[in-house]
Amino acid sequence: MAKSGGLLALCLAAAQSVAAAVTFDVPSKVGTVGYKYAPLDPAPVGISFEFFAFPSYFTNVTSTSQCLANWKALTGVWPPIRIGGTTQDRASYDASTSAYVVYTVKTAADAPSALTFGPKFMTLAGTYPGTVVVGLNRGKNNIENTIAAAKVAVSEVKNLLAIELGNEPEYYTKDGQPIASGTWNPSVDAASQNNWNIRVGSAVGKKNIIQAGNWNDAAPKWGAAQLIASGNGTAREYVRHYAHHNYPGGTIQSLMTHPTTVKNVRNQFEADVAAVKAQTGKEYVLGETNSVSGGGAAGVSPTFGAALWTMDYSLRAAYHNVSRIYFHHGTVGNCQYCFFGRYSMGAPYYGAYAAVALMAGGSHITALDSGTTNYAAYVVFDSQGAPLRALLYNSDYLSGGGTRSSQSFTLTGLTAATVKAKRLTAASAGSRVDQGSSPSFGGQTFVDGTCVADGTETYETTAVSGGQATFSLKATEALVVYLQ
Repeated sequence: MAKSGGLLALCLAAAQSVAAAVTFDVPSKVGTVGYKYAPLDPAPVGISFEFFAFPSYFTNVTSTSQCLANWKALTGVWPPIRIGGTTQDRASYDASTSAYVVYTVKTAADAPSALTFGPKFMTLAGTYPGTVVVGLNRGKNNIENTIAAAKVAVSEVKNLLAIELGNEPEYYTKDGQPIASGTWNPSVDAASQNNWNIRVGSAVGKKNIIQAGNWNDAAPKWGAAQLIASGNGTAREYVRHYAHHNYPGGTIQSLMTHPTTVKNVRNQFEADVAAVKAQTGKEYVLGETNSVSGGGAAGVSPTFGAALWTMDYSLRAAYHNVSRIYFHHGTVGNCQYCFFGRYSMGAPYYGAYAAVALMAGGSHITALDSGTTNYAAYVVFDSQGAPLRALLYNSDYLSGGGTRSSQSFTLTGLTAATVKAKRLTAASAGSRVDQGSSPSFGGQTFVDGTCVADGTETYETTAVSGGQATFSLKATEALVVYLQ
C-alpha cells in the first residue's frame, strides 16, 4: 500500500507540474528589468539561393515572388536575399554568353560540377527590389575573372548590399580548389581574404562592400574573430559585415527543443558576434543556414518540428545580435529544407512567417526565458521602446501518438484590457505539407505552388486581469501575442 501511495503522490506531483503556469514579466520599456536587448534589422529573415539555381527560382518557380512578398506585407520591407553556395566556387563569368547560367548535369536533381554565367545573371538579380548579396568565386584563384563579375554586379544590381568572395573556404582543400593547392589553414585563408577584399573592392571603387568570412566550420578556429585579428585594417575598410554558416542537424525532437537551439546559437556565435560588434559599424549575419546540411534530411527538414526550429532559431539569433539570417534553398525540386520550390510548400515556411510576424516593425527584441526549459518567450518592442508583440513557444515534443499535453503561460505587466493572438500549430511535430498535414498560422495556410494565404485569418482574444493574461499552448505549438 505504501508503494501504491508513493506512486499516486508522484503522479499528482507530475500533474501539478504540468498544470502550473510558467510566468514571464513583460518589460514596460526597452532597457528595463535587467533583460538583454538587441536591435532589430528592418528585415531580419531572408533567403539564400544556391548560385546555379538562382535563375530558376526567379524564372521557373512561381511561388518565389509571392512567398517573399508575404513577408514584405508584414514588414513593409522586401526580405534580403543572398545568391551563393558551393556552386559559386564552381562558376566562372563569361561576358559573351546570353544565358543566365550554362552547365550540364546527368539529372535535374544534380548540382553542376562546373558552370558559367553571364551579364544576364546579374541583370536578373537586379530586378529584385530587396537587398542582394552576390557570392563570387575565390576557389579557382582567378581574381581577374571575379573582378569582371564584381563590376557587372555593381553596375546591374542596384540594391547590391555586399559581394561575397568564396563559399566555405575551409573545405577548399577537400574540394580540390586551386587556391588551396599549398598550405591552407585559417591564417592563410585570412591573408587570402584580406588580399581579395582590397583588390576586388578597389577594382569596383567601393568600400564597405564585402561579406567576409562565410565559413561553416565552428568558430573560433574558423570565425570572424580570427579574421579580424589578422590585423589587416585596410582590408577591413572594405568589409560591410561578417558571415558564418550553420546547419545544426539532429532528429526532429532535438532540433526543435528550445534549450538545444539556445546552446547552438550561444555557443557557436556569441563570442564571434562580440568580436564583430567591437568593430564600429560592422554587422554579423548567418549568410547561409538551414536545418540539416546537404539539402536537408527527408525525415527531419520538411516537418513542422523543423518549422518551429526555424522560428525559434531566427528569434534567438536576432536576440544574440545576428542582424540577418539567410535560409538556404538548393537544387529546385531536390531540397528537403526548402520553404518553397519543392513539389509542395515546405512546413518550415510557416515557422519563418511566424518569426517575421513577431519582429515586423520592431526596434528591439529580448528573450524572457533562461533558455534552460522547453518553454520560451520573446518580446519585440516598437520604435518608441514599448512592448509590441510577444511570442510564446512550447517545445515539448509531440510525435503524433498518445495524449497531447498542454502548458499554461502567464504574461504579466500588460496594460491593455484584452490581447489577441495567432496560433502556429499542426497535428504533430512530424506533420508535412506534402503528406497532407499542413500547419496553420492564425487559421491560414499557404497554397502549394502559389504561396497565397488561404483560409480565414483567426485571432484568439484573451482578457487581461490585474495586468496579466494566461494562455494555453499544446505541446509543439507557438503563439504570437499582439500587445498593442
